[in-house]
Amino acid sequence: MSIKNALVVDDEPDIRELLEITLLRMGIDTVCAATVKEAYAALSTQEFHLCLTDMNLPDGNGIDLVAHIQKQFPSTPVAVITAYGSMDTAVAALKAGAFDFVSKPIELSRLRELVESALRLSTKEITPNIPESDADSQLLGTSQGMDKLRAQIRKLARSQAPVYISGESGSGKEMVAKMIHQLGPRAENAFVPVNCGAIPTELMESEFFGHKKGSFTGALENKTGLFQAAEGGTLFLDEVADLPMAMQVKLLRSIQEKTVRPVGEQKEIPVNVRILSATHKDLAIEVEENRFRQDLFYRINVIELKVPPLRDRRDDIPMLAHHILERIAQECGIENARLTPDAIRALQNYHFPGNVRELENIIERAFTLCENDTIDADDLHLQNADFELDEGNNRLQEHLQNTATHKGGVNLEEFLETIEKQAIEKALEETRWNKTAAAKKLGISFRALRYRLKKLGME
Repeated sequence: MSIKNALVVDDEPDIRELLEITLLRMGIDTVCAATVKEAYAALSTQEFHLCLTDMNLPDGNGIDLVAHIQKQFPSTPVAVITAYGSMDTAVAALKAGAFDFVSKPIELSRLRELVESALRLSTKEITPNIPESDADSQLLGTSQGMDKLRAQIRKLARSQAPVYISGESGSGKEMVAKMIHQLGPRAENAFVPVNCGAIPTELMESEFFGHKKGSFTGALENKTGLFQAAEGGTLFLDEVADLPMAMQVKLLRSIQEKTVRPVGEQKEIPVNVRILSATHKDLAIEVEENRFRQDLFYRINVIELKVPPLRDRRDDIPMLAHHILERIAQECGIENARLTPDAIRALQNYHFPGNVRELENIIERAFTLCENDTIDADDLHLQNADFELDEGNNRLQEHLQNTATHKGGVNLEEFLETIEKQAIEKALEETRWNKTAAAKKLGISFRALRYRLKKLGME
């Protein structure tokens, strides 16, 4: 095993000595410098696996050194030492390209965690292509927009800075977050996604921070929160704009202090978690209209990563469509399913307000209803795909409109699945659970019925 080495830059002899002793005990050789000039001289003579630098130096500041190392030695992670409570300085360092930061007075346990993560990063081989997932296709594509996105993901994976992933619904924001996690030094630990809009307000604090047994009615045992579940890994806050104001304050404190306090507990617990967040809303507008705290916005939006909508990368649609169809056909045990050239052209001319998720739904529906395992343009029903319902379902459309009117909105996908289940159950009951007869009654093929039963969990 090769010996690692680190560059320590600080004008305080006591701090340099503390860092040097700590690193030596970890088996890391150190070179110390008291000024930016001395640091530049050391960098010109040898390569380092890690650099620890103070922010305020006699002849410059740590951000200048971070920028220099980022440009000249991009594979060397740099961690910045900041004054206690100076989060603005830490954020500035992260924006400049720092790997992470540690506050004075330095906690040795936190320092060791940071050093270990940095060394994993400096020795980790980053593959030129992001690995594809069998279950998702959001990052497939050869367009310029996707090439740029993959390059940004690889760069952001090398940092511990909070990243705000913006983009429309269905564009693949969670997949982007997973790739950042998988390509970084935290890949061996947990990736914990959470939909902030799906947690009841009264349970939110317990879900995020955990609770102590007996802390409230129904707390029958100790519960580990999401922050602790993501220890050493990544916590992905999806739809972060849906967090209520009271929870935003508590989340801000946890991000700044890197601690959580479970409900009913007196002591705070340190956590080592990277925060990635996303929403389809414009967070800047949410801040302007006082629905989202500005200070929290600055903490989670150290770096913004924009995911392009599908309509801006139409050249990727054929690859995505074939990949999705192949996956669906394999699940059904069907070979040689295909899309005709007319179907591909129709897809490329469609605007896809629902992005990749909508493309998946369109292909899935067309495959279920097509003949001879071949999807033609007519099978896609793209003219009004956002709102179009099958022929003969006028009563369903009226009921859907009435529901939306009375309830102030409706989840279209869930509602349609409920109606579909009811129709299938009724047909099966009327035919005494003869699937062939039920399929005929529903006006679909036996294969289509079998596929719907599997998808809806009705087998």
